[in-house]
Amino acid sequence: MIWHLIAAVFAGLGAAGVGLLLRLVSGKRLPRWIVPVCAGLGMLAYQINHEYSWFDHKQTQLPDSARVVDVEKGQAFWRPWTYAFPMTTAFSVVDQDDLITGQADGQRLVQYRRYRFRKEYVDQVTHQAYLMNCTSRETVPLAGEPPRPRTEATQTFTETDPLFQVVCQQE
Repeated sequence: MIWHLIAAVFAGLGAAGVGLLLRLVSGKRLPRWIVPVCAGLGMLAYQINHEYSWFDHKQTQLPDSARVVDVEKGQAFWRPWTYAFPMTTAFSVVDQDDLITGQADGQRLVQYRRYRFRKEYVDQVTHQAYLMNCTSRETVPLAGEPPRPRTEATQTFTETDPLFQVVCQQE
């Protein structure tokens, strides 16, 4: 967090330098307020760039076996540009190396863990274990120790759903 503040300050200083240079090149015909305006625009541009590149940056930190299965985009009234260009606020991944496959009553079952990353002032990561019935395309969260299915939270997926494809349609 402190590094982003420092980076924003330096982006502002660099943009203020550009404003000062423009003022000097114009023979001081540009008004003096161009320097602080450029500084503010530089800090704002850095912050916008940082927020929109968060998803790509987090993806580079994931292992090669992790697959993104859900992306949430959102808007905020204090970021009016997000109404035109919604930014990624959360996403979910499944690590294909952690899949546990089994059979029960002739149906293919896969146990997996779903990780959810949420962008806040400090990034939040939560995880939940699930059991997917690949034959009926149903998934149920697992809770407790040993893990027991919570059948009241059963979800059904279509064959084109990214989560179903990642979990069930592997080799």
